[in-house]
Amino acid sequence: MDMDFPLILVILTAIAGFMWFLNKFYLSARRGKDQPSPWYVESTAPFFPVLFVVLVVRSFVVEPFQIPSGSMIPTLEVGDFILVNKFSYGLRLPVLGTKVLEVGEPKHGDVMVFVPPKDDRYFIKRVVGLPGDEVRVIDNYLYINGKKMSQGKIPGKVGNSLSNYRIVNEQLHDVEHLLRRQVEAGKYGRDFFEVVPEGHYFMVGDNRDNSWDSRAWGAVPEKNIVGKAFAIWMQWEKMLSVPTFDRVGTIK
Repeated sequence: MDMDFPLILVILTAIAGFMWFLNKFYLSARRGKDQPSPWYVESTAPFFPVLFVVLVVRSFVVEPFQIPSGSMIPTLEVGDFILVNKFSYGLRLPVLGTKVLEVGEPKHGDVMVFVPPKDDRYFIKRVVGLPGDEVRVIDNYLYINGKKMSQGKIPGKVGNSLSNYRIVNEQLHDVEHLLRRQVEAGKYGRDFFEVVPEGHYFMVGDNRDNSWDSRAWGAVPEKNIVGKAFAIWMQWEKMLSVPTFDRVGTIK
């Protein structure tokens, strides 16, 4: 289970905030007296402004994540550090996830961070189905409401030496993105069909035959949305390696 960092940050900010106000009280009550506040108040209070700013930015503006798996190859690689827009789909309260302000809704082709059903970890996939959509996958071709999403070959992007997969361009309505698919479709790429329930979104990885996604555990409830991934700002796969910035750019 991943560490619940948002909850930890809220708790630390609350403690530091209490100490900050307590320190103000001590300073006001002992004005003119050479008596400092208790050590635990003086040592904790200065952290409150910093923690508060971090909490606000991380909860309502932008949050960084690192890609832990290859389910979004070739769009995202293991070790990519990405930025997620926290207000693209509405402002939500930290920890609770309750939406307090409507801003926008996910669209076909968005790359979204979320918490899947019956799990507490963060996942990142591409939105392929909106509420009410009929999603079908046949031989690794995606059909939305009966319409086939076209795939085009990319010169020089054949795959590995064994040629068991291909890198292609998929046209997902208005969004064109890279897709990795095996020559022979895997379990969930041969013949799959589901109607997306209201208030849910169907998420699939760009590494279509190597992605644990909505085809396995179902559509994602709207309340589980974290935000829209929009940029790669660093690549650092291993702690002992040197970070690189050659993949910096927007996420398509």
